[in-house]
Amino acid sequence: MEQNRAAHAFATLGHPGRLAVFRLLMRFAPQGVRPTEIAEALGLKQNTLSHHLADLTASGLVSVERQGRSLYYAVDFDATEGLIGYLALDVGRARPDLITPLLSVQKDTAEMSAPHRDTNFNVLFICSGNSARSIFAEALLRDLGKGKLQAFSAGTRPNTALNPFALEILKRNGHDTAALRSKHISEFQQPDSIVMDFVFTVCDTAAAEECPPWPGQPITGHWGLPDPVKATGTDAEKALVFAQTYAALRRRIMTFVELPFASLNRMSLQSRVDAIGTDAQAKA
Repeated sequence: MEQNRAAHAFATLGHPGRLAVFRLLMRFAPQGVRPTEIAEALGLKQNTLSHHLADLTASGLVSVERQGRSLYYAVDFDATEGLIGYLALDVGRARPDLITPLLSVQKDTAEMSAPHRDTNFNVLFICSGNSARSIFAEALLRDLGKGKLQAFSAGTRPNTALNPFALEILKRNGHDTAALRSKHISEFQQPDSIVMDFVFTVCDTAAAEECPPWPGQPITGHWGLPDPVKATGTDAEKALVFAQTYAALRRRIMTFVELPFASLNRMSLQSRVDAIGTDAQAKA
């Protein structure tokens, strides 16, 4: 990255508000986010957010795309990669005492290009309440995972309970619900917690939450779906929304389970995970 462009990018990220917006967009990456959702998640006024987004776009770190009547802002991976490379390789002169610790945290570069293992994966699904969407995902992956994927789910909101409509949909589709329970994300953030290989958010609220890096640097993805708990109407109409949510997650998880894990390196696997979320978003 050219020096003046890098200086512009660093100056842009030097503002706490713009950095917060960029961090949030990175949690949704590669998908874009509408300004109203960013403002709600970060508690920003619309005019303030507009200034931040304009600056981030001008720096090249963020791109904007119109879809219908809405604008979606997303991280520009090429520009971000260039900025990180400039800091590490140009400014840092690729010193091993700077680069090696970074690589050890983000996985060894050889592992990034080496084939992934094919079994015994731990997968965590996160949503706000752990009452429907993430519970659907846990049950689906448990039963479709072919014995090589262990499924877990959690919510970012404490003191929630399983939704009766969700339980009915699972039972109707042949899933055993006896062991399912609503769990808070803190159960999986303890020093002795299971190390996850994949962490997926299945709602925008959970994706927007500030969360510390997961131990082991799991592959992450955002497979957001509207909250069926918010459905209105008769019980039959509500049940239909839950069934549609279940079906959408089933399609994604079946695609995920069928991935050729053993022939994909870590970077390729991340791309496949992103594609599942992006394709699903387009169909939602």
